[in-house]
Amino acid sequence: MDLENIKSVLYTFSTDRDWEKYHSPKNLVMALSGEVGELNEIFQWLNEEDSYNLPDEVLEHTKEEIADIAVYLIRICMKLDIDLESAILSKMEKNIQKYPVELCKGSSKKYNQIKINSKIQQ
Repeated sequence: MDLENIKSVLYTFSTDRDWEKYHSPKNLVMALSGEVGELNEIFQWLNEEDSYNLPDEVLEHTKEEIADIAVYLIRICMKLDIDLESAILSKMEKNIQKYPVELCKGSSKKYNQIKINSKIQQ
């Protein structure tokens, strides 16, 4: 993915329509939340198996909602001067520390439950 190209396309789209004045971080976060809700609606009543086997038209709708989410997320990063790649890699480093393989492999428990359980087991 060429993130710089995407950012340029998003900026041009927004400025051509004179929408920059509406794209505050607060407004973008609210829009992002709405789009996440729309994605959630697609999966809300599906069972696990059906969530992996979306009909073509539902999969297309899912792609559009994911794109909307990515657009707003990237726009938030643009407004707050956040390097998305760097932020992701930094967060993954923290996750590696919070979820050591030897304590969490095969478990869906949250990091604070894993540590509690590992202390109890010792």
